[in-house]
Amino acid sequence: MTYFEVPTRVREQFVNITNQVQQAVEKLGVSDDTITVFVPHATCGITVNENADPNVVNDMLQQLDRMVPLRQPFYKHAEGNSAAHLKASLMGCSLHLIVTCGHLNLGVWQGIYLCEFDGPRMRRVYVA
Repeated sequence: MTYFEVPTRVREQFVNITNQVQQAVEKLGVSDDTITVFVPHATCGITVNENADPNVVNDMLQQLDRMVPLRQPFYKHAEGNSAAHLKASLMGCSLHLIVTCGHLNLGVWQGIYLCEFDGPRMRRVYVA
């Protein structure tokens, strides 16, 4: 197992971490197998989606904001980041990916994104 850290700049953003995950695969010497990518954070998630058009990420963030607004009168969590917890749960905290000949087996348009919902922070990503 290995890990890397990802600094986030703003409260909500998707950070493309495909290259860092590929480097972790190489560091681990994985050739033909599967890996798990895990983020150990309650207000941060991970997903695979299109990495060619930045509007896809923007659309996802906007739709998540519509589904889970930042402020709601019924949120009870004292820290004020209930929306971040909900969004992180929707995205999930891990991915199971295929590696073929030492390379992530992603689609042509796919990338791996760390989904920040409570930044800016330093986030850790584990690869095993």
